[in-house]
Amino acid sequence: MALSNAAPVVGKTENQEALWQNESVKAFGLFMLSLGLFLLFWEVGARSGWFIRGVPTATETLQEFWWWVTNPFFDNGPNDLGIGWNLLISLRRVAIGYIAASLVAVPLGILIGISPVAYKAFNPYVQLLKPISPLAWLPLGLYLLRDSEKTGIFIIFISSMWPTLINTTFGVANVDKDYLDVANTLGASRLRTILKVIIPAALPNIVSGLRISMGIAWLVIVAAEMLLGTGLGYFIWNEWNNLSIPNILVAIFIIGLVGLLLDSLFAALEKCVAFGRNS
Repeated sequence: MALSNAAPVVGKTENQEALWQNESVKAFGLFMLSLGLFLLFWEVGARSGWFIRGVPTATETLQEFWWWVTNPFFDNGPNDLGIGWNLLISLRRVAIGYIAASLVAVPLGILIGISPVAYKAFNPYVQLLKPISPLAWLPLGLYLLRDSEKTGIFIIFISSMWPTLINTTFGVANVDKDYLDVANTLGASRLRTILKVIIPAALPNIVSGLRISMGIAWLVIVAAEMLLGTGLGYFIWNEWNNLSIPNILVAIFIIGLVGLLLDSLFAALEKCVAFGRNS
């Protein structure tokens, strides 16, 4: 009887040891430890005066964060909206500008990738416009469009187009020549080769470009909205005018969490289209 009782204990111990040897478990444990140490340093530093005057404690900031996420949709006027409404406004602008940019960048990237003539014709435009800061377009957008909403969408469009365009072009231009030779041997038309061979083969690169573009779109909209009157960017600017540092930190955390979620969705999509390759 004693031996039969001891056997499950050994198995349980082995399972626990295997669990702690798991790489994901170790990474999560290290993340929680580093987060706890950071919050402890922040709390002690703010209370002890290690930082500049006015820096809130971690406890105060977390309390503000909890209040905002539990009361996200109040509406007390244009300059006093809940964080949820501001988030939805920013996401709407990003979605419209990003989708419009993708609808232009993917077909254009395919055209440039399959045609050396198109590549030579359009590449100078790409190299000229790609390095321009998105915020440099803000005054021009306001002057031409005379509307803050359209200007925000325009900035998202112009800034998020280039990664998708460049990655799509690279993916299409570097499709394995054997795939194209097989398609030609089977007598596939040019359009069928593009739809059935080139695009599926280039899909991992296209999705990678879309992922980078989404990151840039989410990065840019916050900066642009500081001058547009609504959205998370304006929320941060308004709280700065009110000298509410905890609320600024709350908005920064929410921006980071939403960016992490969007990037995770595209990372999952990348794995779906990897076709056995590491992504």
